[in-house]
Amino acid sequence: MFALSPDNRIAVRALLTLAWPVVMARIGIMVMGLTDALVVGNYSGTELAFHALAWAPTSIVVTTGVGLMLGVQVMTARLLGEGRRAEVGSVLRRGTAYALQIGVVSMIGMILIGPWGLHHMGLAPGLAEGASPALIVFSLSMPAYLISVAGQFFLEAMGRPKPGMWAMWIANGVNLALNLLLVPDVLGLGVDGAFASAWATFFARAALAVFLVIYILRLPEARALGVFNKPVRDRPAEREQRKVGYGAGSSYFIEVGAFAAMTFIAGQLGAVETTAWTIVLNISAIVFMVPLGMASATAVLVGRAYGARDRAGVMRAGVVSIVTATVLATLIALFIWPTAPWLAAAYNRDAALLAVATPAIVLSTLFFVADAIQVVAAQANRAAGDVWWPTILHFVAYSAIMMPLGWWLAHRMGVDGLVWAVIVASLISGTLLTARFLRVARRLPAQ
Repeated sequence: MFALSPDNRIAVRALLTLAWPVVMARIGIMVMGLTDALVVGNYSGTELAFHALAWAPTSIVVTTGVGLMLGVQVMTARLLGEGRRAEVGSVLRRGTAYALQIGVVSMIGMILIGPWGLHHMGLAPGLAEGASPALIVFSLSMPAYLISVAGQFFLEAMGRPKPGMWAMWIANGVNLALNLLLVPDVLGLGVDGAFASAWATFFARAALAVFLVIYILRLPEARALGVFNKPVRDRPAEREQRKVGYGAGSSYFIEVGAFAAMTFIAGQLGAVETTAWTIVLNISAIVFMVPLGMASATAVLVGRAYGARDRAGVMRAGVVSIVTATVLATLIALFIWPTAPWLAAAYNRDAALLAVATPAIVLSTLFFVADAIQVVAAQANRAAGDVWWPTILHFVAYSAIMMPLGWWLAHRMGVDGLVWAVIVASLISGTLLTARFLRVARRLPAQ
């Protein structure tokens, strides 16, 4: 049996040892967004709608950029599995260069296109005008944030996730302090609300990047890892690193783009519906950080086994990760369900808003497990060399099915219709990706 197998017990222990700091770091990402939403929401419900609409398009680019950086994590883990420890610095250096290039290009693109796009989305009057300044500030933080992501992925693949975790929570402290000062304009700077909160996020992300870069450069083994050496030109390794990033980035783009589209659909319904959907999405996203952190740990363990040509290890790491994520997601759903009224009230106590948000939060717990399975299975596939099928399956579930279904249901059921669309898409995605991983793992060559 799965629970009694000594090898599986060892695999679970390895997964949880690596995963818990990664999970805490990923939760830290969402706590930063939660802090913004709570402070802005308690300041003004309208400003919270501005914040959500500013974050929606930038989140597409941010999450896509994070996916493009995944090659740092996977290739570092594979090289360690192959015993090529002295070459992992080359992966980091390439990843940092990619991060800077992607960050600058995306920053410029969002500043030029973002506000224009908001004004042509058919939003309720005043929403686009209020959201545009915050969108521009979010864009400015892209280069620093992607550099920090490359650093975190490198440390996690090295089996040292705790520094990234501590850095993220230090950045959260910076973000909270700045939000409390800037959102209500305590300092009298003439800015407040969503725009001020975006500046708090900018400085927090900059602090995160600086901390991680300094930490990696000061590692005792930094020279032995090749961190200071100019990478030897290795075109196959470069292509594989970019390939993993392209696959993950495309998949993340599809998924987060679909959820951003759902936010715009909510914006067509009105400010109350937009704010209610923002609350649902924020809580769901925080919950999602648990399986997302486990997915990163899964990628490291599967990647090491794949690099060592250990077919049984690949299968074991993937299956153990999927089962463990399922159990944890179920426990979280059972906690969120009865506490939905209190969670909704933490954002805003307006009775009309709570009447929409509370039942939607309860309903959202139905997709927690399926969402956990799909993200862990997707990362297991990529680490095992199957880069593009997770992207294809994400497109089917979230673009071809969830978006049109969400639009149709939202205009008949309101915010609950959006949640039902997510439930259907996550069930489809989780089932298909798990089946795909089992097929990929079985077809790997034996050691």
